[in-house]
Amino acid sequence: MPTVHTNGITMHYEERGSGDPLLLIMGITAPGGVWEVHANDWSKDFRCIIPDNRGVGYTDKPEGPYTSAMMADDYAGLLDALGIEKVRVVGCSMGSIITQQLCLRHPEKVQSSVLMCTWGRCDAYAKSVFSHMKTIKARLTPTEFMEYIHLLIFAKDHWDANDTDLAQGRIHAGLDQNPQPLHGLEAQAAACTEHNVMDQLKNVKCPNLVIGGEDDIFTPRWMSEEVHAALPDSEIHLYPGAGHGFHFERTSDFNPRVAEWLKAH
Repeated sequence: MPTVHTNGITMHYEERGSGDPLLLIMGITAPGGVWEVHANDWSKDFRCIIPDNRGVGYTDKPEGPYTSAMMADDYAGLLDALGIEKVRVVGCSMGSIITQQLCLRHPEKVQSSVLMCTWGRCDAYAKSVFSHMKTIKARLTPTEFMEYIHLLIFAKDHWDANDTDLAQGRIHAGLDQNPQPLHGLEAQAAACTEHNVMDQLKNVKCPNLVIGGEDDIFTPRWMSEEVHAALPDSEIHLYPGAGHGFHFERTSDFNPRVAEWLKAH
């Protein structure tokens, strides 16, 4: 199980494939293994680096709060430890705000970035969603908590068509031998709610692809559109009828679309 020491923590990561390095940063509550269905494809063209964020998986889980800047510095240290001077980055949800900070704080390290279901700031609604996530994590079983997450991230059509698979995923969450502790979620949620770089995004120099779902209720489309408008060099693609988990709902289009964009940037 490879690890590096970075920014005061021990970070777990995995690698898959060869070629130019591609750093994959997952979202709140999720370990790096959630990238599997995407990394299986992208590793045909890239050296995929798949870490667990601070606060989840096999990476250290110190008490919080965390910040998106702190977590970006975690990744800068990971890249230094691996001897990687420049990298393409794909960040999902919380991973996308970490990616923004990596672009801002360590611009020399980022060649291009894909910002999935992203935001540059939280409004009162988003802050309440993250707050409620902490509340129910403290009160529900892991299976019940995963059902809430599924309701939050998947659009109705995907839920209806994949109810059996989602139910199996909820059962698996109840059997997880390494669940995220409450304090890890609380610390990550603080990073999410306090992230506000809208006045800094104009300084991001690398090309960016902003991508998400039009029917996302967790991080609504206005958030992606606002980030896209603020970035100097950005493209945007929003999937009609898809939610926060659009990358699972539209995998057959998402995986090659991102791979081709990354190869071009």
